[in-house]
Amino acid sequence: MSRLKRGFALLLCLVLVGGILAACSSGSSSAPSNGGGSSAPQDGGSSAPQDGGSSAAGPKDGGTFTFASFSDIVTVNPIYVSDTASGDAEYFLFAKVFDYARDGSVTVEPWSLAAEPVSISEDEKTYTIKLKNNAKWSDGEPVTVDDLIFTINTIKNPDAGSPGISMYDKIESMTKIDDYTVEIRLSEVYAPFIYSLVMTLAPEHILKDVPVTELQKHPFGKDPAQTVTNGPWVWKEWVPNQHLIFERNPNYWGEVKPHIDQVVYKIYADQNTEVQALLNGDVDHVSAIPVTSVEVVKRDSSITLISEPGPQYEFVAFNFKADNWPNGFVPFEGQKTRQAIAYAINRQGMIDNVLKGTGILMNSPFLAGSWADPGDKATNYEYNPEKAKQLLAEDGWELGSDGYLYKNGNKFSFELQYNAGNSRRESVAQIIQDNLKEVGIEVKPVGLDFSAWVDQNLNPGKFQAVLLAWALSNPDPDAESTFSSKYFPPDGQNMGWYVNEELDQLWVDAYRTTNIEERKAIYGEIGRIISQDLPYVFLYRYGTPIGIGPRVHYTEEYSPVPTLPYGYFYGVINWWVE
Repeated sequence: MSRLKRGFALLLCLVLVGGILAACSSGSSSAPSNGGGSSAPQDGGSSAPQDGGSSAAGPKDGGTFTFASFSDIVTVNPIYVSDTASGDAEYFLFAKVFDYARDGSVTVEPWSLAAEPVSISEDEKTYTIKLKNNAKWSDGEPVTVDDLIFTINTIKNPDAGSPGISMYDKIESMTKIDDYTVEIRLSEVYAPFIYSLVMTLAPEHILKDVPVTELQKHPFGKDPAQTVTNGPWVWKEWVPNQHLIFERNPNYWGEVKPHIDQVVYKIYADQNTEVQALLNGDVDHVSAIPVTSVEVVKRDSSITLISEPGPQYEFVAFNFKADNWPNGFVPFEGQKTRQAIAYAINRQGMIDNVLKGTGILMNSPFLAGSWADPGDKATNYEYNPEKAKQLLAEDGWELGSDGYLYKNGNKFSFELQYNAGNSRRESVAQIIQDNLKEVGIEVKPVGLDFSAWVDQNLNPGKFQAVLLAWALSNPDPDAESTFSSKYFPPDGQNMGWYVNEELDQLWVDAYRTTNIEERKAIYGEIGRIISQDLPYVFLYRYGTPIGIGPRVHYTEEYSPVPTLPYGYFYGVINWWVE
């Protein structure tokens, strides 16, 4: 996402004031801008399916719900969750202060920690939050504003290395009014802040005495026996790379209780194995069915298939830090070189052949079809190998006798990392390798275990180039923590060490106003600049079809919402299984 938490989610899909790294292509920090744009047609089933004909009998208590993933978690500590696999587990174990409504607005639900909507001052800098007075941790301790203040102060602390720092570093002060009421004062207007309150809390009474530099290594979040939670389910077991088990919280405080007794998070080797498990009835839910498997799943009429474009986009990110390169030579330094790579990659071919037409081209970090989409202001790089060769020559690259480009004695060769088991990325990485070889660039694709990749490469910014996605974790388009030089690792999600001082200021200008038209104009300028400078080659917005087996039931009100962060589990506390 793990320090990748902005408005996306690398949940191996990553972005923006909240994007998460997305391993399964299902936000960072990045669960972001959910606005419009339909690139993935309905592939059977319904986007708001009914409850399978069981509504007459009503919801049933008990049973086990099993969902599949091809990535293991990193941690469920709310201070450090930044990838989709960990975020999936966190969703079941922790309550949020506020929640998202189906339309993406911030709301108070019976399972939210908040007792009432947030109160915002006239100058838009003071937010007053009142929590329910009956919420408890699984060890019986009350959930209070001490937990909220502790969590935010820790995330804000650069020494903690939290991926969420950009969402809270505009906080000037927090005043505890009483055990359940807190007043948060911002140093400046920060338009996306309301979405920062759709947050989970860490227990102050467990972690307050842990030195901040040791928090990330603490067993809390990694050892079920030492992880107290406050959600509908509690964590009972974790067998790495095999499964996690959650059980109904016997002391759950919420007005609405979960119907499902046990949740099993089952980990498979790859997406194709996940799909086979769904078809065999071994799992009840797969949140990211490969496009190539959709027709097979559609043939099983007992499975509900939901296909809509999600809040995520895929990209190739360059690393500009010399430490990651032999002799300190960074081949991506020239803007013309980066533009050449964009021209050399057949992005439309990827959509047509890999995504089977279900994606839509992206030219900037703003979701196609959203209110912040810069449209024609952003440069579109059509597939043009000859143009790519021209730009590479202009930037000083010369073709060697081996068919590869050289500059100052350095061969143009780089390693492209992606997460193993993701069939889409395996195909896309092969296309990139073939496309760039055609213009004289050697690409060495490397598939890595997702959780290890996040922890060892993405969070610290140790790679040459990555093929990844941001799953946007809130509906605001702010992506400062992903592209600003204020947020290099470990204090943010600018994992490629990109620097552009003009953009640094524009991100700030855009969030200092809540006027949508003013923000839209600024994001249009950001789109223009970033599409020319290209810290990423933006590939496409895409959707990941959701498959739900016949044992699972829910009403239309609580059916999955693919456009929301973790929307494939929307309202799961109200679901039931046969």
